[in-house]
Amino acid sequence: MSQHPIVEYTSPSSWAMIEDKISPFAKETLAKLIKFMEEDVYPAVRVAHAQLPADATRWQTVIPVLVDLKAKAKALGLWNLFLSKAHYPQFGVPLTNLEYACMAEILGRGGQLASESVNCSAPDTGNMEVLARFGSPAQQKKWLVPLLNGEIRSAFSMTERFVASSDATNIRTSIRQEGNEIVINGHKWYISGAGDPRCALHLVLGKSDPENSDKYRQQSIVIVPANHPGVKVIRPMQVFGYDDAPEGHCEVIYENVRVPLENLVLGWGKGFEIIQGRLGPGRIHHCMRSIGAAQYALDLLLQRVTDPAKKTFGKYLYEHGTVVGDIAKSRAEIESARLLVLSAALQIDKAKAKGALKEIGIAKFVVPSMACQVIDRAIQCYGAEGVSQDTPLANMYAQLRTLRIADGPDAVHIQQIGQRELKRAPFVTQRQTEIKKREKALAAKHNVKAHL
Repeated sequence: MSQHPIVEYTSPSSWAMIEDKISPFAKETLAKLIKFMEEDVYPAVRVAHAQLPADATRWQTVIPVLVDLKAKAKALGLWNLFLSKAHYPQFGVPLTNLEYACMAEILGRGGQLASESVNCSAPDTGNMEVLARFGSPAQQKKWLVPLLNGEIRSAFSMTERFVASSDATNIRTSIRQEGNEIVINGHKWYISGAGDPRCALHLVLGKSDPENSDKYRQQSIVIVPANHPGVKVIRPMQVFGYDDAPEGHCEVIYENVRVPLENLVLGWGKGFEIIQGRLGPGRIHHCMRSIGAAQYALDLLLQRVTDPAKKTFGKYLYEHGTVVGDIAKSRAEIESARLLVLSAALQIDKAKAKGALKEIGIAKFVVPSMACQVIDRAIQCYGAEGVSQDTPLANMYAQLRTLRIADGPDAVHIQQIGQRELKRAPFVTQRQTEIKKREKALAAKHNVKAHL
């Protein structure tokens, strides 16, 4: 039996470890996705970049080759792969999170274009999960169905300019009820998706009950149409000089925005519950794609150091210094990080995101740092070209470095995992005490004195 094409992108050993957990449908879909990426998407990355104008019209542009790719992907059944039917029976596809992890790694090699071509790009993925899980039937009909069909795009509006938004309880945006309306006032920034001409809605997090003694019941989430009166997109923010048009990461002001009461998601005071449900899958999706980006960077590194046109002092680059060691470290780090991601995806399938917080948290602070390190090694081998616009490495680094902040900074996840581990201390101490007792009794029985 021939090997699955995934092993050419990952490794035979990691695939062998999970292959028996992958359904025949998922294997067929994964093979189809790889073929689609190789034949259509990866060759289109530079074309898409060329089709995006350099002037201000880039923010009104829908990239033509992307439109073609989305149509072909939908026809092939490569659509909404992230949304598991096990968790969302009405809207999902018959794929587990573990199965999607393999697919997301392949998508990670093609950047934003790859994910969007199969309707699996952030922030839409997280917003679709919110609406599928928490939205009312009316909200799902009006907003979720067009998102699932790839007809519109969306933004998730949480981060604020003048507070430390890594602590969501600091959010200041006001959400209050006036009669049959909800009034929103707030100042947000780095709102991904808000610049896109296809963006039709913002999911806005704000404080609806700031005096509530439970600080996790003070927030609510409201659906705000993107073109609604009072919604002001101030400017696109840059990430290491990249504006990521046409989607962008924008500064947005909501000034006396009034929406109907039915735009409240799930209920008053449910905002924190919703964002926790949203961020868990989103974090692991980013990690899945990051593995693919790191692997692609290593592939580019290998091409560079074995290119006879790039010899220095009569030697291939891999014959110099620590290059071979860097290659080995990169390989080992990617393999290790992939196991973390697969473990987290499997745990989500078994216990949902809430039951996989430890696994997701560890992956979230390990994987982006690993990917940044691998990309940095590739940049070093490319020299000046590595930090230029002529390779994808600089942009990849900017994206991956941002992930160490987005969806919760590294320090927060590290702190949470460390605190979780400390809770094990009483058990570990008690277990060791019992072992010592048995050791003492055994030593007395044999009339010996331990030397250690």
